[in-house]
Amino acid sequence: MDLELRQLRCLVTIVDAGTFTDAAFQLGVSQAAVSRNLASLERVLGVRLLHRTSRSLTPTTAGVQVLARARHLLAEADDLVREATTGHTRLRIGHAWSAMGRHTAEFQRRWAVRYPDVELLLVRTNTSTAGLAEGLADLAVVRTAVPSSRFAHATVGQEDRYCAMAADDPLARRRTVTLADLSSRLLVVDPRTGTTSPDLWPEGARPRTEPTLDVDDWLAAVATGRCVGVTPHATTTQYRRDGIVYRRVRDAPPVPVNLAWRAHDPHPATHAAVALLGELYQANPKRESRNAR
Repeated sequence: MDLELRQLRCLVTIVDAGTFTDAAFQLGVSQAAVSRNLASLERVLGVRLLHRTSRSLTPTTAGVQVLARARHLLAEADDLVREATTGHTRLRIGHAWSAMGRHTAEFQRRWAVRYPDVELLLVRTNTSTAGLAEGLADLAVVRTAVPSSRFAHATVGQEDRYCAMAADDPLARRRTVTLADLSSRLLVVDPRTGTTSPDLWPEGARPRTEPTLDVDDWLAAVATGRCVGVTPHATTTQYRRDGIVYRRVRDAPPVPVNLAWRAHDPHPATHAAVALLGELYQANPKRESRNAR
């Protein structure tokens, strides 16, 4: 099947313009070329696409279906070209749960001031590399181990761990909790991108766990009161929910916050992003770890 984008573009332009003459003018080709492109498309597909009379031009039933798919394919092709040609003027930062936590808004503001020619996009993708491996991000905020073979990374800060619980949970009356307080509880975890596992607890004192799909399901489970969750500080600022409170787990090890990128093809703005985020995390590290209540 020798289907070409120019044939699809010709069909869409004919329908939108209303006549072959106007379509030829918009495409910058002859009317004969427009007719040839349409005829070749109909041969490739084996169906008639347009009803043509001396006064009207309307899609056939098959033409309506082909026209809808043609618009979609052309839009995808245009996006592909735009992504390829504007790659250095757009920086996509992926994250699985909570981006840069309480620094997210300030990072966006400072970036816009310092680098106005590089559009910043935050992309939430619940995968282990936050969209890097999938090609959805140029940089990724990662709070778990970063695969070293394909990706490079820099640690920009650390975050304390917090326990998320229902507001009427007995532990909610405390300012902080310990790992031992949670060892008998049901712990909801994200096995793909979460930073919490039973290994935080000593063997023989580990809580039961229940898997979840993403942060929204995690929050919904915690809100029921039947389970609790342990998460980095960033979640406490990005996901405030009625009926849920966060308490710092004072004896849990902190979570490193990394920016990761493709080792052999870094975005030109990589080092600028690392420097800015490191600047924000290091500005007041004590407050970063302890400001949630």
